[in-house]
Amino acid sequence: MLFTSYPLRNLTLKNRIVMSPMCMYACADESGRVNDWHRIHYPSRAVGQVGLIIVEATAVTAQGRISANDLGIWSDEHVAGLRELTALVHGQGTHIGIQIAHAGRKATVDGPIVAPSAIAFDEKSRTPEAMTLEQIEETIAAFGAAARRAKEAGFDVVEIHAAHGYLINEFLSPLTNKRDDAYGGDRARNFRFLSEVVRAVQAEWDGPLFVRISASDYHPEGMTPSDYVEYARLLKEQGVDLIDVSSGALVPVPPKVYPGYQVPFSEQLRREAGIATGAVGLITEAEQAEEILQSGRADLIFLGRALLRDPYWPRTAAKRLGVQLEPPKSYTRAW
Repeated sequence: MLFTSYPLRNLTLKNRIVMSPMCMYACADESGRVNDWHRIHYPSRAVGQVGLIIVEATAVTAQGRISANDLGIWSDEHVAGLRELTALVHGQGTHIGIQIAHAGRKATVDGPIVAPSAIAFDEKSRTPEAMTLEQIEETIAAFGAAARRAKEAGFDVVEIHAAHGYLINEFLSPLTNKRDDAYGGDRARNFRFLSEVVRAVQAEWDGPLFVRISASDYHPEGMTPSDYVEYARLLKEQGVDLIDVSSGALVPVPPKVYPGYQVPFSEQLRREAGIATGAVGLITEAEQAEEILQSGRADLIFLGRALLRDPYWPRTAAKRLGVQLEPPKSYTRAW
């Protein structure tokens, strides 16, 4: 199944292998523009026959960058570089998506940082300002504008980053959202910010839409996979196509990691919410990826560090699974 095609609205992925969005912190300055690193890094995985490449967390506001060297999509000036990137990947026969994000209280840029509530990530981190309703509305609009720019740049998929302790994740969890207004106080109000971001994105974007979530806060008072089943159902009703199922990083509690440690979360959301999922997290072997798909635990396999180590991981996997993978023409003699 790893090398079978997968339909997504108006496009079809050539296989089930997805390059997971991974921050590169590679912008040469604070402009947020694509540079030579991105032009080499992403297309090389397309040459390696990855079915879908998702570009790293790309900031919808300058204030919402994780670091000063993050990619940006907060300005129309970013579109030209991103369009060049999509053309390079499309030229190698692969689809490309972008993860749009706001870092919230985990931003490390100069100036004020914001979050649902004025709670620092840890004792070493700055305390954010609690967002005003006006700031919330402006940020939702920024996600919508980012989706418009993603469309103009030629991306095939948009993924909303609602995981890993960044802004949307902070609204979702009671550990970080202590509001008592329209955007916090119970499960429904905690979900409102993400719901409105989805609507703002859909107003500008009619292609496949993913949402990445952290299915567990790894904290006794935090969110659990069962909590996210209900949110996944609501996202499905809103028209989200797939949940990219990660976990953790909201609070400084490290999870116990082992190969495929997040796959059970993907399986539960897929089964109980009836929505397509992507599995991610220490998936490194072809047989492991194949088992996840064959047993119905996910629809797509998201690979992170495995593809940093080996841009041609699909070739290795095909060989292990006995699949004849058509190489790039120039590599025929070697593959």
